[in-house]
Amino acid sequence: MIDPSSAASSSAEQAIATRIASAMPTLTPIHRRMGEYVLANLFRAATMRIDELASVVGASVATANRFARALGFDGYPQFREALVRGFEATLAPVERLRSAQESLAAGDDLVDASLEQAANNLHATRTAIDRAAADAAVEAIIAARRVFVLGYGASAFLAGLMEHGLMPYHDNVQSLALIGGPSHAARRLFAANEDDLVIGIAFPRYVEDTIELARRAASRGARVLALTDGPRSPLAQFASLSLFIRADRRLASNADSAVLAVIEALCDAVAYRAKRSVKAAAEVSEFVLPWLVEPQPGSTDGAHEAARASTRTPRATRTTRTPKTKR
Repeated sequence: MIDPSSAASSSAEQAIATRIASAMPTLTPIHRRMGEYVLANLFRAATMRIDELASVVGASVATANRFARALGFDGYPQFREALVRGFEATLAPVERLRSAQESLAAGDDLVDASLEQAANNLHATRTAIDRAAADAAVEAIIAARRVFVLGYGASAFLAGLMEHGLMPYHDNVQSLALIGGPSHAARRLFAANEDDLVIGIAFPRYVEDTIELARRAASRGARVLALTDGPRSPLAQFASLSLFIRADRRLASNADSAVLAVIEALCDAVAYRAKRSVKAAAEVSEFVLPWLVEPQPGSTDGAHEAARASTRTPRATRTTRTPKTKR
């Protein structure tokens, strides 16, 4: 199934390209050069201010405005708005960053605002995921013969962390994100069937490899658990199970903190319910013990005090002066 937002963006992109191409025979030479640049660089042009587009083709700002009006727009802002609609999902974080740089005051606490948004994401996610959906996801992981975790782009790192968290409690869990690329993942998924579970991690801007590989696995009978942002996600269209996670971020495409929290929660639930989980955790801990380093003895406060003491500058030794006697 085609994602409606993706289809709308593609249609908008085609509409603006058709509009420019149709107007080309009537444009002046400088406007034609501008049109040729935009047609060859639709995405780049959508990110440009009017002065940037004018400069790249050797024209003035006034010429760029007249170019937009020659295409039937009121001016350059309306023309650029039409361009952006063709890449709305892709450009959303770019536009948010541009807006923030133009509007935020120097004294704004960006770190605190980011942490607050992460807390809001987590709260919204906790409210949205009901107990039955979470239990079904955990049972699907435990019951699966093999668990494949799919994620590309930033989600590849989340897939690796999920493999790491599930590995002690499941005999066969594999992240297909970082080794060998999509063709290697396709080879692993070729024999997937109804006994297997594919966990797909996908958030806007959705990576096609994740969607296509999960879809192909589903067509072979494998169950798909989608960790994604909502029912409109292309991954949710064919998933057997879905957990929807809020991943809003002001100055980038997605925030990963709530996604990682859900992954950790699933891993904890699997550890609690899986057979022999305590024994497995103990065996793993024993095996990796040679690579673990224990903290130094002594309290943390004592260590901090010692560090502070070492940085103090000792006071200069005072000498006692003998008062002079009057002669």
